[in-house]
Amino acid sequence: MMVIEMGKDIIVIDAGMLFPGTDIPGVDFGVPDITYLERNADRIRAILITHGHEDHIGALPYLLSKIDAPVFSSMLTNELILSKLKGSGLLRKARLHVIDPYEPFQIGAFSVEFFRVCHSIPDAMGIALRTPFGIVVHTGDFKIDHTPQDRNATDFSFLSRMGTEGVLLLCSDSTYAEIEGYTPSEAVVGEALSRVISNARGRVVIVTFASLISRIQQIINAGYRNGRKISVIGRSMNNNVKMALKLGYITDPGNVLVPIRESLKLPMNKTILIATGSQGEPTSAISRIANGNHQDISIQEGDTVVLSSSPIPGNETHVAKTIDNLFRRGAEVIYSRIATVHVRGHASKEELKTMLSITNPKYFVPVHGEYRHLKAHAKIAYELRQSESDTFVMENGDVLEITSKEAKVTGTVPSGTRYSDGKTYCGTKSNIFSERRSLSNKGVVSVNIVIDKKHNSLVGPPILSSIGFQNDGEEDESLKSASKMVQSALEEKWLNVLDLEDIEAKIVESISAHLYKETRKRPVVLPSVRTI
Repeated sequence: MMVIEMGKDIIVIDAGMLFPGTDIPGVDFGVPDITYLERNADRIRAILITHGHEDHIGALPYLLSKIDAPVFSSMLTNELILSKLKGSGLLRKARLHVIDPYEPFQIGAFSVEFFRVCHSIPDAMGIALRTPFGIVVHTGDFKIDHTPQDRNATDFSFLSRMGTEGVLLLCSDSTYAEIEGYTPSEAVVGEALSRVISNARGRVVIVTFASLISRIQQIINAGYRNGRKISVIGRSMNNNVKMALKLGYITDPGNVLVPIRESLKLPMNKTILIATGSQGEPTSAISRIANGNHQDISIQEGDTVVLSSSPIPGNETHVAKTIDNLFRRGAEVIYSRIATVHVRGHASKEELKTMLSITNPKYFVPVHGEYRHLKAHAKIAYELRQSESDTFVMENGDVLEITSKEAKVTGTVPSGTRYSDGKTYCGTKSNIFSERRSLSNKGVVSVNIVIDKKHNSLVGPPILSSIGFQNDGEEDESLKSASKMVQSALEEKWLNVLDLEDIEAKIVESISAHLYKETRKRPVVLPSVRTI
């Protein structure tokens, strides 16, 4: 998410979610901290969306539940937003607008114009904002592909005109700023997939992102050329294919797409399945197939499975496990490390140089990537003689102020990530995540004690039980000795001098010390003291 403001007007560009790592247990996704936007809600004139990937639209339900602002996007992106908002109950009040590229419109003090860029999803756009100070260009996610599947290349003719007019600020995609050379064309993947399908002796299962509409079209084309019928597995994949067919982003002139029940009746060497689960998600179609618990599909000897994707950092282990399980079930598995069955949707070094050279910005801010990617992109700019004083590698929350005379970072605003935890959202410093990490790393020992209030005595010995502390069948001598220790302490002194709150604190302290001495483990100790 990027916020651009001038005078009393604020424009928001993109509203994406992120998927947490293992250090944030028990949550599905994170959204931007929008404290600053909530404080300035009356100044927000529009939300501009560059394309329909989750890291650019995923936080819209959260944002629109807090802020009432119109949303502008391309046709395909708008359909993906509609689908997302239906599930959140926000569709009725949302103000969604479909825009066409190269048709300027006014938003407050900004003149806004979308332009085409090539990415791994159709209808991806960059944004040009004309201001009294000059033009701000936000590239969105882009690459240079001279043979894109949808025939919409990144429009360097438009960008050249912007450069001629004078680009005040360029904000450019940095995701693959560390990668030398050029990103290969999507056409390379189409050729590779066609070869795999042609050489396969049995059924072919192709796994990819549900949002890779262009990739799905390539599979349809290859299936038609090889005389195979195609079925789609996975709810999100089915929804996106139906939507793309309806809008014309996918065509099926050979009528190769058939329901799964029909393809199951065909010979194996006449079928292709397109499935979700390219990141090894446990509930995805391919993970269930790999684990042998999919209701319709089981791997057979002679099947070829193609993972037409690359693991997102953090998902490598899940993907590797899926590949291993597919091999165990007899499939031949082809993936991006051994064949060109996937290409990136982001520009590599030489393409980033081209963007900088054509737009020739006065100021430059690398965006969209980890900090090391931003630094790598800045280094590319320096090599092209972009002044270091006019290049800004910014952290989340940094404020860059541009006047007619200079640009400088002048401060920060509240920022960060809030994680979805049921119906609530928590910051990274919330105690709930540290507690969950402790529970998952150390196990839990619960202590149940009942006290006879009238006689101030125990009703039976303390009962200790554990989860994640001992292996099944492992002797529980440490728990038994801990129970005896606590019972003795209660009967000999604690019951006579301490109240219940202090007793619970003493139980935690003494059992933790005892178990560490006995086992060298530090489980979370949860006491429960009741009186009757």
